Amino acid sequence: MTTARSPERTTPERSERNPAGLTAGVGAYVLWGLFPAFWPLLDPAAPLEVLAHRVLWTAVLMSVVLTVLRGWGDVRGLGVRGWLATAAAAVFIALNWGLFIWGVSVGLVVESALGYYMTPLVGVLFGVLVLRERLRPAQWVALGLAATAVIVIAVGNGTVPWLSMALACSFGIYGLFKATAPLPAAAGLTAEGLVLVVPAAVFLLVLQLSGGGTFTGNGPWHLLLMLSAGPATALPLLLYGSAARRLPLTTLGVLLYINPTLQFLWGVLVVGQTMSPARWAGFALVWLALVVFTVDLLRRRRPPSPQPTRSTV
Repeated sequence: MTTARSPERTTPERSERNPAGLTAGVGAYVLWGLFPAFWPLLDPAAPLEVLAHRVLWTAVLMSVVLTVLRGWGDVRGLGVRGWLATAAAAVFIALNWGLFIWGVSVGLVVESALGYYMTPLVGVLFGVLVLRERLRPAQWVALGLAATAVIVIAVGNGTVPWLSMALACSFGIYGLFKATAPLPAAAGLTAEGLVLVVPAAVFLLVLQLSGGGTFTGNGPWHLLLMLSAGPATALPLLLYGSAARRLPLTTLGVLLYINPTLQFLWGVLVVGQTMSPARWAGFALVWLALVVFTVDLLRRRRPPSPQPTRSTV
């Protein structure tokens, strides 16, 4: 008698113990967390010029990558609604990139880190306001703690942490539009680049012809750094895409905190930003909110324990 064999798996199993997935996920978030150290290297370029170069060279690189992957069919298959959603997503991710580059260029690294700590909580809030999702009690507690943190920082510092809120909201809105036109990571980034590449190229051409550009005239090292804005943007995204195919979403959600934690440490230990008592209190509330949010997420994702079977006579 022969026994049937189960078919072999052709795709990697999602597991929190997948070594390739963990390596890719940690690599992506570490690279994102080191961005505050990278963008200031492009001085004396102004933040808007850096953003335009980031858009241009990312679009060029991803066009090559998508050609190698033979993924242009996904882009060509976008309908009118898909392109409108992609265009809106491109605008908001460009806004997010630009705000972050400006923030680190003027030394507001801690504020930027706070924005990315708040991003998952803002995503939950948008789910309620836009998608009419229902929140669990723990999620309401997490949002309440985050809102209290903003008030504490605003009262203590005498100003609303607008950069943090703008980074979190722009990325949250970007995610909403991305959900409307779902594309694989490489195809999505390429399509967004196609939307932005023409205005970015025109801006850089005008800037260079007017004598205000820094792409040339600052030595080969500066030129290579400007060109590297494309790989610096694309590599962590491709690593994230690889991790997303191998890891559960809960694991990716926990790894996400590597990024703002590295940014926070860079801002405090390297840039030397001062942490007032109000700012420490605000961060503590955000960290507590994230603990509540993450624990609730892990509990909801945990599979139910198997019930013991009763023997029958």
